[in-house]
Amino acid sequence: MLAFECVLSLGTTLLIIGGFIGITFLILLALSDANLRLIFKTHFGKRTASLAGKVVWITGASSGIGECIAYHLSEAGCKLVLSARRQDELERVKKACLKSGKCKTSEEDILVLPLDTVNYESHKNAVQQVLEYFNQIDILINNAGKGQRAAWMDVELPVDRELFEVNVLGPVSLTQAVLPHMIQRRQGHIALMSSVAGIVGAPISRSYTGSKHALHGYFDSLRIELSEHNIDVTLICPGPVSSNFFIQAATSKQGEVLGREVGKDEKRMSAERCAYLSCVAIANRMYQVWLAQQPVLLFVYIMQYLPDLGTWFLLKMGLKRIAKMREGKNNS
Repeated sequence: MLAFECVLSLGTTLLIIGGFIGITFLILLALSDANLRLIFKTHFGKRTASLAGKVVWITGASSGIGECIAYHLSEAGCKLVLSARRQDELERVKKACLKSGKCKTSEEDILVLPLDTVNYESHKNAVQQVLEYFNQIDILINNAGKGQRAAWMDVELPVDRELFEVNVLGPVSLTQAVLPHMIQRRQGHIALMSSVAGIVGAPISRSYTGSKHALHGYFDSLRIELSEHNIDVTLICPGPVSSNFFIQAATSKQGEVLGREVGKDEKRMSAERCAYLSCVAIANRMYQVWLAQQPVLLFVYIMQYLPDLGTWFLLKMGLKRIAKMREGKNNS
């Protein structure tokens, strides 16, 4: 009888502790705009300043998240390679970095290197230019990418091909050109700007969603192969972010662009906040991080750990409500 009472008491205690932990987790999650491990690192992990002196190559650095990452890293004292197709915009970003009162880099510490990520034949030469200038590449941030909005059945196959080339083969090709140098040095870090659409199937963007899922497949497998060379791979997965992402986003037809600005009524994470969290993830060499406001972050957690429940719930919500949530609009 005494043994039974002890077991019952222990079980009750464990239930209370488990319930407390569960409630605490839900409260922390509700207050978070990133997965909890990353939020923990923002308070107790390595700061972006720990990257000081590192040579960091950022693609898609002329606007949006890539531009904001450049500002954070220049303030941290990194040496930067800024790449995108528009040289004039890259020069603007460089000047903005140097004008910042917090900037710890000099003009010689920032290399502007125009690059089209789908011009695969140019990648080896671009790597050589960086090595001739800085002698090393410590971190490659594959940030360049393209979005899309269109109904699944309306999309022309060339649009799928274009998104795959920009969002997947571009990063694959550039990474493959950089890796021999990192492997020889036995150190390095590859970061990819993916999306929560690389984890959860997002409607009205089949080409974008498919390309981001593919990105995870390529680089999750690479991470394992590189482990013996002391080279890390970080997949950064933002949800809705306030940027000019949709201006050049693809639609259903080849050559057509969406050309829309982000609405003032849309609830989105700022590009600056996204860049800060991305830099923290890179500084702490994390495997994969999720950056999104609620309720998108909650759905990522559910789809990751309870996929059947998550799929059932999304189907019950319906396309219109999911589309509104994805665009940061009120679902009322």
